Amino acid sequence: MKKDIHPKEYRTVVFKDMSNEISFMTKSTVKTKDTIVWEDGKEYPLIKLEISNTSHPFFTGKIKLVDTAGRVDKFRNKYAKHLSVKND
Repeated sequence: MKKDIHPKEYRTVVFKDMSNEISFMTKSTVKTKDTIVWEDGKEYPLIKLEISNTSHPFFTGKIKLVDTAGRVDKFRNKYAKHLSVKND
């Protein structure tokens, strides 16, 4: 194996799914400036997620479109002339 290719700065961080406010703690090397006070009263780095296994339709079994960046609207506007049905 190659030496010194894996990060060494693992630390405990909190990931928070912003669509349903569910948080979980794990170790990561992701850098962030945000912090949160966890249930134990200590402050940890916070990573904000748009979607996680607690809100993803595949894992929840619910068909729910989460479009926080407006991607669907951008697509519809860009391809509106191709998507519209023409009545000739």
